[in-house]
Amino acid sequence: MTDYSYIFKYIVVGAMGVGKSSLLTRFIEDKFYPEISHTIGVEFATKIVDILKDRVKLQVWDTAGQERFRAVTRSYYRGASAVLLVYDTSRRGTYNQLETWLNDAKNYTDQNVVMFLIGNKTDISDRQVSYEEGQDFAKENNLEYIETSAKTGDNVEDAFLQAANHVYRLVKEGKLTRNVSVNTKRITKKKMKSNNNYNVVNENSNNGGCC
Repeated sequence: MTDYSYIFKYIVVGAMGVGKSSLLTRFIEDKFYPEISHTIGVEFATKIVDILKDRVKLQVWDTAGQERFRAVTRSYYRGASAVLLVYDTSRRGTYNQLETWLNDAKNYTDQNVVMFLIGNKTDISDRQVSYEEGQDFAKENNLEYIETSAKTGDNVEDAFLQAANHVYRLVKEGKLTRNVSVNTKRITKKKMKSNNNYNVVNENSNNGGCC
């Protein structure tokens, strides 16, 4: 079914165990599984959302946090509209690794890609990273910032939708068209005329995969 106008590709990155898969599951299914297994390589899921007058298909790629999969993860940055950089507010070590993940994101994506910093697991009261620290890191690196809990669902949908709204605005301004696929059954070629860098949706492919 092609009941959407655009495809935005998200890539979710961060250290192992920060809750990337749980965030995805909460957003897509509105469920939380306490014993979810670690991602091996990459996995993805999709969800259609409404942004202003358009329907947008979010294609979300969940990546492994282990160092041995870093090379695989890097190949999936290509064509991303948004990068969600996740750390665990109850584990300082995951916060300390943010610089490494951010460098990868900057090196392998378009300069206009939307980047969100997500402090996850706020349901855990024993915090090791304060809200202010997360906010300061985001400001220093020109990132949007939000804190979430995949367990309770707090702010999870907001994180994905805020990122989508940022991407949508850049698309309308003609700044991120190379990283967005357009469904020509919904967006006419006439409307695309000023943005010739759009990718065209091919329903027989993944549209936005790594290669």
